[in-house]
Amino acid sequence: MKFIDPHIHMLARTTDDYERMAAAGIVAVIEPAFWLGQPRTNVGSYIDYLSSLVGWERFRAAQFGIRHYCTIGLNSKEANNEALAEQVMEILPRYLVKEGVVAVGEIGYDDQTPAEDRYYRAQLALAVQLGMLVMVHTPHRDKKAGTIRSMEVALEMGMAPGRVVIDHNNEETVQDVLDRGFWAGFTLYPNTKMGNERMVEIVRRYGPERIFVDSSADWGVSDPLAVPRTAQLMLERGIPVDHVAAVCYGNALAAYAQSGQMQAADWEAPIPVDQRTLFEGNSVLRGQVPQVGVAPAAGLPLGELAFK
Repeated sequence: MKFIDPHIHMLARTTDDYERMAAAGIVAVIEPAFWLGQPRTNVGSYIDYLSSLVGWERFRAAQFGIRHYCTIGLNSKEANNEALAEQVMEILPRYLVKEGVVAVGEIGYDDQTPAEDRYYRAQLALAVQLGMLVMVHTPHRDKKAGTIRSMEVALEMGMAPGRVVIDHNNEETVQDVLDRGFWAGFTLYPNTKMGNERMVEIVRRYGPERIFVDSSADWGVSDPLAVPRTAQLMLERGIPVDHVAAVCYGNALAAYAQSGQMQAADWEAPIPVDQRTLFEGNSVLRGQVPQVGVAPAAGLPLGELAFK
């Protein structure tokens, strides 16, 4: 079984994670622009970060047989620094048109402030102008109201619901998202968002249509194998295999393939790995013996994986 993790912050992860993910059958990842854990102090920090998403990280993932895509945007927390936000908005268009960028994101609300609303709307307008998809970060506090507001504003700004992914859903938001025709992403992040067992029951109740899962693994306590781990649990709990395949692979592909930047052919006929390759003079190996001419791992059977 193949997997896509459509929301994971690989810049904060290690090469060990890439190796484990490839062995587990993850063939592609989408990395949304994110915050650093501490506030950025100037737009130059953003420029370097966004450049790494469309450059170094794509290279690093490919060295382990995984296709890397990203979304580009001003995150909701840093939208509250209006002086910085204005400068970031000026540079976003140059990155949104880069190869491998599948959406504007992750954007939306955190504390649902006037500044967050202003820059959410500005980025939705940019997505409409460029004909791009949108990935929406729903707030952790007052989630249901914030999720509904996110969708209403997206529609008001001219986005078609089928071109918007509403992420970080839970039991209290899923019906509203599906009823309005948006894609419903579920983040399997320990303790603070969704757990594996809860996700099984959501798929059992609502079925697989327009639902998919992601790990949102980042610099915090998180699990880059959350997607295959949840697939395994779904199968053990009797979820039909075609539903598992849709929720853990097919639906994310269908949603983001609309960008024209992502297609199954990218990994179904992959270029063999050549770890002798450098990126601006840099290697991921640090003295290790390079793998050359080795096709990416196809993924072990789920029952044989040692999830640790």
